[in-house]
Amino acid sequence: MAYPNLLVEQSDRIAQVTINRPDKLNALNISVIDDVSKCMRELDANPEVRCIILTGAGDKAFVAGADISEFAGFTVEEGRNLSAEGHRKLFDLIEEMGTPVIAAINGFALGGGLELAMSCHMRVASDNARMGLPEVSLGVIPGYGGTQRLPRLVGKGRAMEMITTAQMIDANTALLGGLVNHVVASDALLEKCREIASKIARNSPTAIGYAIAAVNAGDEGGVDGFEEEIHLFGEAFGTDDFKEGTSAFLEKRKPDFKGK
Repeated sequence: MAYPNLLVEQSDRIAQVTINRPDKLNALNISVIDDVSKCMRELDANPEVRCIILTGAGDKAFVAGADISEFAGFTVEEGRNLSAEGHRKLFDLIEEMGTPVIAAINGFALGGGLELAMSCHMRVASDNARMGLPEVSLGVIPGYGGTQRLPRLVGKGRAMEMITTAQMIDANTALLGGLVNHVVASDALLEKCREIASKIARNSPTAIGYAIAAVNAGDEGGVDGFEEEIHLFGEAFGTDDFKEGTSAFLEKRKPDFKGK
């Protein structure tokens, strides 16, 4: 399927999705959110895809924020619907996918752009990356999960400071705070992401999906993460990937996981 706002490449069981609006610093609008949502659903269902790298076109921005002109005149109800639809269509979707998504942050990740990166399972930043949630400087608050995901990643105090000051932080500060997993030179960013993706791709996609669900359960209100882990651990014993993985170990060979 073709996506007007995206470039999609696939090789060696790794898909790379590039948001392609460099003249707008890859800003999110409703059309981009729709494209990324549909693309992610398609890739998540594809048994040939074991990991996804999400990045932005050009060398200035991952995603520099939302397209403010699109919602500047919205009413209270329209604003509420904008946030709810974004959560449902994209941000929660990515977080709950069974296929790991790595955000390759190649420059500015601001507002909705940082929220998009935080919905991914891992983040790798180039050394020129700048990240922030500037929404309060516009008289609004982060509406695509920023007030929830940022405290989980960096702690409540750091999140409060970033959100209330509306200031950007650099890549090394993000690394020290736990917001990103790695910081590398700009020209090594995608190579580092592919290195991680290749390690993921050799493992059981079924088990990885279960592991993501178990980790996410710890952040869900009313859900006992330990009980969910016990449940999914048991479920794994009934899968073909478990049979293949244990057989390969005992036979001293590399496993050939089918998964998905």
